[in-house]
Amino acid sequence: MGKDVIIACDFDSKEKTLAFLDLFTGRKPYVKIGMELFYAAGPDIVRGIKARGHQIFLDLKLHDIPNTVKKAMAVLSSLDVDMCNLHAAGTVPMMRAALEGLTRPDGTRPLLIAVTQLTSTDQQTMERDLLINEPIENVVAHYARNAKEAGLDGVVCSPREAARVHELCGADFLTVTPGVRFADGDVGDQKRVMTPAEAKKIGSDYIVVGRPITAAPDPVEAYERCVRDFVSE
Repeated sequence: MGKDVIIACDFDSKEKTLAFLDLFTGRKPYVKIGMELFYAAGPDIVRGIKARGHQIFLDLKLHDIPNTVKKAMAVLSSLDVDMCNLHAAGTVPMMRAALEGLTRPDGTRPLLIAVTQLTSTDQQTMERDLLINEPIENVVAHYARNAKEAGLDGVVCSPREAARVHELCGADFLTVTPGVRFADGDVGDQKRVMTPAEAKKIGSDYIVVGRPITAAPDPVEAYERCVRDFVSE
C-alpha cells in the first residue's frame, strides 16, 4: 500500500471543513475526521466528504467493553470510510470484537488500526499518569503485537516507533503516524515528533498532519510540501 499524507480536518463545523477542502482545486487529499468534527457535524459530514471523492480515516478511538465496541463498529461500517481505529489498550478480545462488528455481510470492511500511545504522551507522563513503567517503545511494540494477533491491519504510533513495529509485525502491517511537524514549525502539544522526510525514511506508511497544514497561511502549499517530502521519489 502506497504512502500518503492524511490531513487532520480538526474543525468544529461542516462549513469550515468544506470551505477548507474547497481550497484543494483538482485534488482530493485523504482526510481524517476526528472527534471534534464528528461530534459537531455528525455522520452526515462523513457521507458528504466521501461523496466529494475523498478517502476518509474516521478517528474516533473506540475503547469500551467488547460487545459495545462490536456494535458501534457495525454502525460505523455503513459509513463507507476507508479506515477507522480504536485503542489497543482495550485488549485483544475487544479488538477482535471490533473487527467482527466492522466486517460487513459481504466480507468487506474498512482498514482497522489500533492506537498504541498518543504522540502527546512521553515516558514521564506515561509513568506518572498511567502507571506504566516499561520504556514507551516496548509498550508500543507490545500493543502492536496484540493488534496483529487480533487480526487488525496496523497501528497508530509515532514515527519514532514505525521501524520497530514493521520489524516485529511485518512490512505489510500499517504504521499510521501523527506527530509530524516541519523542521521550522511549532510542535504544539506533540512530544514524539518527526518531519515528513524523517517519517518517510524510517518507514511510516501514512502520516497524519493537522495544524501544520490547516493553520498554515497557504494550506495547499503546506500540503504539497508534505507530499513532496513524504510521498514523492
